[in-house]
Amino acid sequence: MKRASTAIVGAAETTDLGVIPHLSNLGLNADAALNALADAGLKPKDIDGLACGYLNPADVGEYLGIYPVWTDNTSVGGCSWMIMVRHAMAAIEAGLCKTVLITHGESGRSQIGGPHYDFALPGTLADQFEYVYGWSGAATMFTLPVARYLHEFGIGEDLLAYPAVVQRQWAARNPRAARKNPITVDDVLNSPMIAWPFRRLMCCLVSDGGGALVVTSAERAKDFPHNPVYILGAGEAYETSLSGVARVRDPLRPEFIRTSAELAFSTAGLACSDIDHLMVYDAFSHCPLYGLEGLGFCAYGEAGDFIREGNTAPGGRLPMNTNGGGLSYAHSGSYGIFLMQEAVRQLRGTAAAQVPDVKTSLCHGWGGFFSACATLILSNETP
Repeated sequence: MKRASTAIVGAAETTDLGVIPHLSNLGLNADAALNALADAGLKPKDIDGLACGYLNPADVGEYLGIYPVWTDNTSVGGCSWMIMVRHAMAAIEAGLCKTVLITHGESGRSQIGGPHYDFALPGTLADQFEYVYGWSGAATMFTLPVARYLHEFGIGEDLLAYPAVVQRQWAARNPRAARKNPITVDDVLNSPMIAWPFRRLMCCLVSDGGGALVVTSAERAKDFPHNPVYILGAGEAYETSLSGVARVRDPLRPEFIRTSAELAFSTAGLACSDIDHLMVYDAFSHCPLYGLEGLGFCAYGEAGDFIREGNTAPGGRLPMNTNGGGLSYAHSGSYGIFLMQEAVRQLRGTAAAQVPDVKTSLCHGWGGFFSACATLILSNETP
C-alpha cells in the first residue's frame, strides 16, 4: 500500500462511556457511527464502504440506512477495527469504494445484545486442546507467559504495577476517564489477586461504549471540516486462534508484533525515533511492556524500567496511552478503536491531556492471547 494515500476525516466515540444500559451492541455501534458522520459533516447516504466486528455489516448498514458496495467483518479480537483501517486503505486505493465507515460498539458491562465472541467454538483447536485444560477467561490466558517473562528477565512484580500507576496519571487529566484518583505501586500490588501475577488494578476496566471512524482518500480529505489525519503506514500479522496461548511461537518475543511493526514502518518510511506519541493496547499491565519491546522502542526485558523511569508519563519523552488506557479510561472488551480515537485527538490538538507538538502517533493493538495484531502510523502533516 502507498504511504499516506488515505486519511481519517471523521472520528468520534459513543455519546456516553462506562455504563450504558439503555443501548445494545447495535445501538452503541449506531451511536458512534452517527457521531463520527457528524464529525465528518456526512450523512449515511455518503458512505459506500462499511466495516464492523462481531456484527453482521448488513444489519448495521440497514439500521443506519447505509447500503455499501464494500464491507469488512474481520473479527479477530480487539485489534480487528485497526485491521479494518488497513483493509479500508486497500479498498480505497483499489477503487472499490470511496468513503468507509468503521463502526464499533460493545455492551461489555451491561451485556445488552452481546457482545458475542467465538473463543472456543465446538470442534475448533482451542475447544479440543486448550479450553479443556482450564482456560476460563482473558486473565488466565496471559498468566503463564507473563510468569515466564518475569522469570527469564529477572523482573519483579512491581514493574507490572508501573503501567497502571503511570496511566492513571494521564487519566487524572481526562474528564471522560472512568478512574482518575492517583494510585501507587503499593496500591496496585495490594489490590485483590485475580490470576497470579495479575492483581485487579493490573486488569482492564469492563465498560460499555464504542467509537467510529470515517476513512477516505488523501485527495478528498481536505474537503472535510477537520484537518485530516493521514495514515502513513499500516501493518497486520497473525499468530494463532483467539485463545491459542499454547501455540504462540515465542510468547516472550512474539514475532508477529515485529512483523506488523515492520510493515507499518516500512510503508511510512519512519523509525521509532520519529514517533511523537504512542498508543499500545493495554488489556493487562504487561501489554505496554510487550508493545514497547516488540515494536522496537526498547530491548527485550527493558520496557518495565523504561516505564518506571517516567519516559511514558506526562512530561516524558515518549507519551503513551494518554487517555488513561484500558486500565483507567475505558475497555469494552475490544479496545482497538479507542487507541485510534485518542491518536486522532492528539493529532488534531483536541485531546484532554494534550501532548505538545505531536506530529506522528503510532497505534498498536492485538486480539485474544496475541492471536493477531495491527500497527498504524498516523500524522497530521500533509504528505
